[in-house]
Amino acid sequence: SVSMGNPNLPTLKNLKDPAQISELLSKTIADAHARTCLYTTEHIHNMFRKTQDISKLIFYKNMAHEELWLECAQKLTTVIQQIIEFAKMVPGFMKLSQDDQIVLLKAGSFELAILRMSRYIDLSSGCVLYGDTMLPQDAFYTTDTSEVKLVTLAFEVSRGVAELKLTETELALYSACVLLSSDRAGLKGLAEIGRLGQAVLRALRIELDRNHALPIKGDVTVYDALLAKIPTLSSKSPRHRSYRDLTTVREGLPQPKGKVKGSEGTLSKQTSALKRVSSRFTTLRRKKEP
Repeated sequence: SVSMGNPNLPTLKNLKDPAQISELLSKTIADAHARTCLYTTEHIHNMFRKTQDISKLIFYKNMAHEELWLECAQKLTTVIQQIIEFAKMVPGFMKLSQDDQIVLLKAGSFELAILRMSRYIDLSSGCVLYGDTMLPQDAFYTTDTSEVKLVTLAFEVSRGVAELKLTETELALYSACVLLSSDRAGLKGLAEIGRLGQAVLRALRIELDRNHALPIKGDVTVYDALLAKIPTLSSKSPRHRSYRDLTTVREGLPQPKGKVKGSEGTLSKQTSALKRVSSRFTTLRRKKEP
């Protein structure tokens, strides 16, 4: 049932027409996205146009890399909490088995975080909105090559998505498609996840046909480009220490507030699973090799 707490909305179960199903999916998932994004696109674009405070840029560039990465870790933790909330509102997600919910969240959390980062990339300057400051890619560079690779990856992928100029509804549907990837190792309910994923993909195609009908290069459409990015996102999802550190902050992720019907016991299990994406976060002050 997908009523989002609104008794006036129909449920997927009651709909037979594929076009109506796609329309409801688009509205529901776009709403879930809007409710779980920290800033509206209007706010972000206003920040892009704002005159930058050079002293803040200098402050971040001079910040000890351990402190900057700890701050990044805290911001990523907040984003992952929002991604969990988004997943809970994706139609059908809470009806999957708890184990499958955990697998999808563990596998997809970084990828969805990168998709959300695309909203904060200013293509004209190449900078990212970080808090209230526009920071260039090299502001996040450290002497650790694996960390530099992680930063480069995050900017490269999010910039590629930003260049497609998706609407918020399209980004929401694309995020749901990535979340519902049925090729994640360890999934059991493949048929149900595949069915959900295909339904969201159909809704995404309808949106893209409406807003991005013309090819972007040769005969490649935005839809083609997005489909091609899904395996790329998955294969590039980092497994190294930098991301593991970033995704397990101190005592791990606090449980998001608020319950969704049918979620009792599931969310805490999801949260625990995300904490186990890697070894416990101990410290970002690494001892230098002698």
